[in-house]
Amino acid sequence: MNEQSVITAKAPWKEHLGDVPFTLDYFQGSMFEAVANIAEKYPDNVAFDFYGKATTYKELIREIETCAKALKTIGVREGDRVTIALPNCPQAIQVFYAVNLVGGICNMIHPLSAEKEIEFYLNESRSVTAITLDQFYGKFENIRKNTGVTNIVIASVKDELSKPLKAGTMIMDSINKVQKIPDDAPVIRWKDFLKLSRHCFYNYKVERKGSDPAVILYSGGTTGTTKGILLSNLNFNALGQQVIAANPMFRVGDKMLAAMPLFHGFGLGVCIHTMLSQGGRCILIPRFTAEDYAKKVVKCKCNFIAGVPTLYEALLRLPYMNNADLSSLKGVFSGGDSLSVELKKKFDKFLYDHNSKVQIREGFGTTECVTASCLTPPHMAKEGSIGLPFPDTYYKIVEPGTDKELPYGEEGEILIAGPTVMMEYINHPQETAQTLRRHADGLTWIYTGDLGVMDSEGFIYFRGRAKRMIITSGYNVYPGQIENILDANELIHMSCVIGVPDPYKMQKVKAFVMLKPGVPENDDTKELILAYCRKHIAKYAMPYDIEFRKELPKTLVGKVAYRVLEEEEAEKRKAAEQTESENADK
Repeated sequence: MNEQSVITAKAPWKEHLGDVPFTLDYFQGSMFEAVANIAEKYPDNVAFDFYGKATTYKELIREIETCAKALKTIGVREGDRVTIALPNCPQAIQVFYAVNLVGGICNMIHPLSAEKEIEFYLNESRSVTAITLDQFYGKFENIRKNTGVTNIVIASVKDELSKPLKAGTMIMDSINKVQKIPDDAPVIRWKDFLKLSRHCFYNYKVERKGSDPAVILYSGGTTGTTKGILLSNLNFNALGQQVIAANPMFRVGDKMLAAMPLFHGFGLGVCIHTMLSQGGRCILIPRFTAEDYAKKVVKCKCNFIAGVPTLYEALLRLPYMNNADLSSLKGVFSGGDSLSVELKKKFDKFLYDHNSKVQIREGFGTTECVTASCLTPPHMAKEGSIGLPFPDTYYKIVEPGTDKELPYGEEGEILIAGPTVMMEYINHPQETAQTLRRHADGLTWIYTGDLGVMDSEGFIYFRGRAKRMIITSGYNVYPGQIENILDANELIHMSCVIGVPDPYKMQKVKAFVMLKPGVPENDDTKELILAYCRKHIAKYAMPYDIEFRKELPKTLVGKVAYRVLEEEEAEKRKAAEQTESENADK
């Protein structure tokens, strides 16, 4: 880091990094340039595989440049925001780097977002163009009149499948259900979009520096309301260099399973950009299932895999993995939620029993610094620890909300500083100022709102979330957001949302609702509310159940006592498990 000479922050982990360097020299160009540099060195190496179809780095650069010319032709200019709502497919990779090449900013959103969420993302980012799949056309068309979007480009997954797969595969199951888009629909089809590149001859490449903005990702921020996080080229390029530095066993051509989605910092930053900017090979999975994940790991002989704890729990139960050979693995990473000591022990044994020479390594980070910013080092682990900071990254434990650093071993708020720290929350200067603070030690720190401990050797221990949040299948769901949506419904007087433990998802969303006077508590009412939710709430955040209540428990200051509802649910589960156990004994 350029600030190295003036930094006075403590770094007790410096002597315990093993082969991982403490500092690096970072590339200062754009994300596209980082990938283009690899393409110059290894033009014939495979950049990514998509269901049997391999694309080399040379081919990838050609496709990106074609896409960039097309973007320029439809009017995308330097600084313009382009929304990308695509799964992990070739078009997503092409357009992501093409937007970067023309100097635009990629606004990454979940393709399964509800209509109102899509409208919010398009307006919050002031997007001029959106790219999505044919199966999501209806949602975009329904809300585009409420946005400033000029062009919608429609892609199709089947266009990128190898010929044998076009007749089958599980992907086609969903494609076949897509309603036909009218021939006169006001959209540009992907193939027609690419043909527009013929009309652009010059000036489609815009020089961008590391410090220039490049990507918007979304998170709950420090208050749990959705905010766009503006990230720079350097944020992503630095992450790529850090991840590889933290994995000295990496070699050019190594394969990483890219199943985590592109709108997620881990999926985009680690599984895609780290690999492509450092010479790796991505195995793209557009629609995630644990079974498909397991098959790809084994069949493609992946070297690196990443996932949330629930994924590893699911892999342990899959019959397909019984005789799997995992000897190709060099790195197995867990993030998104706490990895229990018991699950780590079980999965480490599973890895060794299946010829792997590595153990699962836990990491931690926030979208405010793209994704992971610390990781268990390859040479040593401490039970319950999330590891040591990446190169040039600093962690500090303080009294929550202050700059008062706590002694080793004391619990406080986790702060993070380093080259991957975000630029800002777009359109939210107050919360940016609250979250990013410059200290006397020469660093700008992210106040994460998470609680943790640091020991005298610099190992970090995650202790919990200071902000109210549900983690379901690795996605962050903020109860306050769901409650705001529910409370806006004309049938509902008040609501409360909690997370209920689930063996596969980690948690699932449950809503408690007080109806307005005169509204009947019946299945018809419940279905009306669920239909409303499906329009306003992303699929992964949908309540699995809505329970009607005459009254909701309150705290002394009149707030809904969500912890009381959590305790009631815990008692119900305990009673059900006890009954099940008694019945089994009979």
